[in-house]
Amino acid sequence: MTIKNTTLLCTITFGTTLFLSALLLFSVQPMFGKLLLPLLGGTPSVWNTCMVFYQSLLFFGYLYAHVSSTRLQYTHQIVLHLGIFALSLALLPVGLSENTAPSADSNPLFWLLGTLAVVIGLPFFVVSTTAPLLQKWFSELGHNSSDDPYFLYAASNAGSLLALLSYPFLIEPVIGLTQQTLFWSVGYAAFGICLGSCAYLYWKFHSSQNQEQLAKTQSEEITETPLQSSTIMHWLALAFVPSSLLLGVTNHISTDIAAAPLLWILPLSLYLLSFVIVFSRQGDRFHPLMVAIQPIILLPLIAFSFINPAAIPYWLNLVINLLAFFAAAMVCHGQLAINRPSTVHLTHYYLIMSFGGMLGGLFNTFVAPVIFNSVVEYPLMIIAALLLRPTLTHAGYQLSWSGKQLPAWVDWVVDTALPLALLITGIVIYLSDISIGHNIDVIGVVLLVLAGLSYALRERPMRYGLFVGALLVLAIGLHNALSNVIYRERTFFGVMSVQNTVLPEQTATKRIPRRFHELWHGTTKHGAQHLDARLKCEPLNYYSRSGPIGQFFKAFDQVDDNWNIAVIGLGAGTMAAYAKPDQHWRFLEIDPEVNRIASDSRFFTYLSDCHSSHIKLEAGDGRLLLKRIPDHSLNLLVLDAFSSDAIPTHLLTREALTLYKLKLKNNGYMAFHITNRHLELRKVIASLAWDMKYSLLAQQYFPAQEKPQITRADWVILASNDSLLQRLKQRTTGDWKTLPLDLHMKPWTDDFSNIFDVWKE
Repeated sequence: MTIKNTTLLCTITFGTTLFLSALLLFSVQPMFGKLLLPLLGGTPSVWNTCMVFYQSLLFFGYLYAHVSSTRLQYTHQIVLHLGIFALSLALLPVGLSENTAPSADSNPLFWLLGTLAVVIGLPFFVVSTTAPLLQKWFSELGHNSSDDPYFLYAASNAGSLLALLSYPFLIEPVIGLTQQTLFWSVGYAAFGICLGSCAYLYWKFHSSQNQEQLAKTQSEEITETPLQSSTIMHWLALAFVPSSLLLGVTNHISTDIAAAPLLWILPLSLYLLSFVIVFSRQGDRFHPLMVAIQPIILLPLIAFSFINPAAIPYWLNLVINLLAFFAAAMVCHGQLAINRPSTVHLTHYYLIMSFGGMLGGLFNTFVAPVIFNSVVEYPLMIIAALLLRPTLTHAGYQLSWSGKQLPAWVDWVVDTALPLALLITGIVIYLSDISIGHNIDVIGVVLLVLAGLSYALRERPMRYGLFVGALLVLAIGLHNALSNVIYRERTFFGVMSVQNTVLPEQTATKRIPRRFHELWHGTTKHGAQHLDARLKCEPLNYYSRSGPIGQFFKAFDQVDDNWNIAVIGLGAGTMAAYAKPDQHWRFLEIDPEVNRIASDSRFFTYLSDCHSSHIKLEAGDGRLLLKRIPDHSLNLLVLDAFSSDAIPTHLLTREALTLYKLKLKNNGYMAFHITNRHLELRKVIASLAWDMKYSLLAQQYFPAQEKPQITRADWVILASNDSLLQRLKQRTTGDWKTLPLDLHMKPWTDDFSNIFDVWKE
């Protein structure tokens, strides 16, 4: 075989193996995340914790590659690696056992990490070692591409990108989870064949070399300049910041829609795309361009940071945040690619990169929730990314005015006085009770001007980062002042806050200010209560007496005195306002912090003041807790579980509905609260009701007159036959309707769900 053919064979074999390993690595991530969601209430933290596990195992895989390739002879490397692969085959096919479940009494984070380690830890470890190890082997094969094998890293990330983009668009809508795990296991076996082929080529090349050639190569490696500690720390920072940003932006965008693979995959795909571009043959050309346009992309993010996210279209918020994240990742990863070392330090380089990525994930998952009571790490990493920017000139982008000096006093005002003033103002507003509502328009205009001014500092990274940082701190302070937060706590399940609000109510003669406490999860209100003692048991928001659920209880007021009722989701405890003395109520709430807030009389008193003698609170996932309730014992089951604005998808599946039906009496009812800004969940309920032969009535309620804390609400009531629903239509004046069946809508199951089917236009 000619040298040219041998070179081509090596390139194809190694490239295919790296591509396939990356395909496996990044297809198992959304697949396994979706497997775990039903056990943990669909919170975005499931994905963030999974990402920390993946990043940590990736680091240990890179550490293994570094140690084995630098300390072991080539024969020992091959035997060890193929041996570990053979051992990992015993864990196939991947999947969860039926009795897998977290404890309801403790933080599920460590249970989740342990489950991941046991079930997919070893196979994931094997594929995670592939990128650095095979590139190191390839660099020793002695042909014309061996001196710069980093292009293979771009091929590896291209495989990762393909896997991620295929999952929500091709795999998830078509293939169920059971089939996905089987296909992944087959692909893993095929990867083993490719890995064996690479090992054979590596062994064949080394066994054909004489001792003189090997000694010469080793002496060249020994004389290579050692890495400086400053270089290592710079690489570490450039890897840490985008990794932390990845989890921050994922948490930000997935909270309000659904904890679904699509919304996890978008940021991760951009993260990998940045690696593909910067490590490609054209990467050096893209870098100065991205450094130049990053401040332009960042301008909308800075401007909209002063606006309530719920006040702008979600798609616009999504685009702004994803573009800002991608620009930061491109600049940081571009700096990493430009500063890549010779192949002697290849595994060390990848080891530092993976360590920085792991630290970023650990910071977001373990450190940030402890030291911050809101998602402060996201804007913090935006600032860090700006501080790591090179100057435009150093990045290779020439400015026509580069080198011009500003007057000293202007420099001092812009660089020191103004950022310091903004920073102090933001902190003071955040910590105090200053009222700024009447000046908000003027403040908004001033801040937008300052956001534009920040663009003028783009050539000076340190000053630019500090100025933008001061602006973002001020924005956080303003949001806190406008929201009147009296309590905030961050848990595995998200950020919960209680706000003190005053809203005017128009009476026949005058406008009366009404005071309320509101419960918020992320950017979505989950309940409110009057502070007026006469109105404290008046249900508000989605639960008003004039709304659908109020109409339901009114229709059955004469027959429900002894009902046994279970509610999945507690919120502020508003549903307890409908409780009667002889009824038995259970609230099944996954977040213990919500139970604490709803039970604290400083914040809400629905549970203590509104006929609460037979109300029981239980902590844990609704489906798991519901299994403990005796069969055919419930008169009413209310599904009112939300993660911010999203209902966890595992509560809207055929298996879930089968469980609900089992727990209800033959004449029992299910009430689904499906108010949502982004998803048309009526389609899901209609398809499930038709599939399970259930009757239903639905109502989209809009208040007839404006009243504070009485809001739009969307509810669906299900029963085993039409006759059970007649009372609801006969005894209420609400606009109850049946729902049309979408013939293209496939019923959701634990094995299958497709968020595209229900996305609102």
